Amino acid sequence: MAGPTTAERGERQKLESGSPRLRRLRRLRMLIILLITVVLVTAAALWLLYGSSWLRTEKVSVSGVRVLTDRQVRDAADVAVGSPLISIDTDAIEARLRRKLPRIDSVDVVRSWPHGIGLKVTERTPVLILKNTGNGGKYIEVDAKGVRFATVSAAPRGVPALELAVSGKSKAAVLRRFPVDRLVREAVGVAGDIPAAVRRDTRIVKVRSYDSISLELGGGRSVEWGSGEKGRAKARTLTALMKAAPGARHFDVSAPIAPASSGS
Repeated sequence: MAGPTTAERGERQKLESGSPRLRRLRRLRMLIILLITVVLVTAAALWLLYGSSWLRTEKVSVSGVRVLTDRQVRDAADVAVGSPLISIDTDAIEARLRRKLPRIDSVDVVRSWPHGIGLKVTERTPVLILKNTGNGGKYIEVDAKGVRFATVSAAPRGVPALELAVSGKSKAAVLRRFPVDRLVREAVGVAGDIPAAVRRDTRIVKVRSYDSISLELGGGRSVEWGSGEKGRAKARTLTALMKAAPGARHFDVSAPIAPASSGS
């Protein structure tokens, strides 16, 4: 039996594939089905995130605190418990915490699905304390950035006191050129450069001017540091000088290439 002719095969393919109009209708139907599916999935996701009770904020956890308490941080954060977790403004919480609790240096606010908010706190660490003579003899803590962040009734152990000793006829001129905040930052920089062994014995960091900073150590010893420049070189020189002259009472590293020690 002879097979179908070429014309018959073409006719059969047209019948199987349908007319161009039918193909357009099929594509339109598939597009409508796809759009409906997307809308339904989006609506379900929005309901799950905002409307359901499954992804609500139920707890706030705090980590990283040393001086602050968990409750202080939670109260300052003021997280809207019961709200959809997705709607919590983490940037606003961070800003609120830094504003209300200056002791906080940084905080990472994270969503802990499905029900939690985590507050990962980093507190400021005092490197110097400043006597607050106008507040009942309390102390102001100063961190490594020169930020005065907290007032405490007792000086923390192991933290040197900052003494601003600018005086005399040149006081006004010094403070015009180097305001108090600048002098505090210089003192902080020096405190950070002091060798660890010396830092533990440092009682006072005294600032007379920008380039006249000294250290008062335990046992009546002292160090003339000079300015905050070349801090690492001065630290190395001071360490070597103290080893070479262990009985000395006064050390001068203001010019680290020409150090001196005296007294016994």
